[in-house]
Amino acid sequence: MIVVTAPTSNIGRRVVQSLLQFGAPIRVIARDPSRLTEEVRAGAEIIKGSHSDAGVVRDAFSGADATFWLVPPDPNAASVTAAYVDFTRPAAAAIKEQGVKRVVSVTALGRGSPLAGKAGLVTASLAMDDLITDTGVAFRGLALPSFMDNIARQAMTLREQSKFFLPISGALKLPSVAVRDIAAVATRWLLSDSWDGQCEVPVLGPENISFYEMAEFISDVLKKTVIYEQISFDTYKARLIRFGMSEAMAQGMTDMAWAKDQGLDLAVPRTPESSTPTGFRQWCEDELKTVVLC
Repeated sequence: MIVVTAPTSNIGRRVVQSLLQFGAPIRVIARDPSRLTEEVRAGAEIIKGSHSDAGVVRDAFSGADATFWLVPPDPNAASVTAAYVDFTRPAAAAIKEQGVKRVVSVTALGRGSPLAGKAGLVTASLAMDDLITDTGVAFRGLALPSFMDNIARQAMTLREQSKFFLPISGALKLPSVAVRDIAAVATRWLLSDSWDGQCEVPVLGPENISFYEMAEFISDVLKKTVIYEQISFDTYKARLIRFGMSEAMAQGMTDMAWAKDQGLDLAVPRTPESSTPTGFRQWCEDELKTVVLC
């Protein structure tokens, strides 16, 4: 039995779909089962509730061979520690109590970097991993750079202003990964029962690319000139708060952006094993174009 958390999230729903296609027995934890597709409701066992709830994860992990662990975003959390570590404490206890054999978790690049201790959401994510690995469970942490799909959050700005904004240097070449490739990697690990031990698995995409280069690809795909504009970290944080994020989480996002601007995501070299197939231009053709031009 494979347990999937956050099954309606951008990554989680793809993992569920892939596992169902392979005929794997799956159990999902969903706060609102009505948001699940008809296919998932028909093909998966459903546990209703939050995977931050001790009773819910205890029931969900009973008899589980593997778990896909993904913490959902909590823009109103009181701290990044609350959002990641405290959220995960009940699950860590249940993993040990119920004898879960393997955990595949979504985490971030940065372990071992001097920047990791002051990288906001990344710092909290790595602490979450430590909480899970302290249970002794076999563990694979999918260590991720920024998602290509995050650019789609600025679809309206791309449509109306032909711009997108971040506080990271536009010339800095960084890895980025498509969500569909993250899900594919997670699925492979979840379906395999031949691994043990604990380690991180970098998932870096096929290339390092700057935001200026991204703007060129977006321009080509959308058939109009698109500009990347670097904004200050203070402006970035203020925007997040204006959009409803708590001060603590906005600071955590800003600290993460600062660390990435300092090269946090460049500490791990790309290898054939850590490369995934979807390049940024292909992602724009397949996904961004539809969102912006709809």
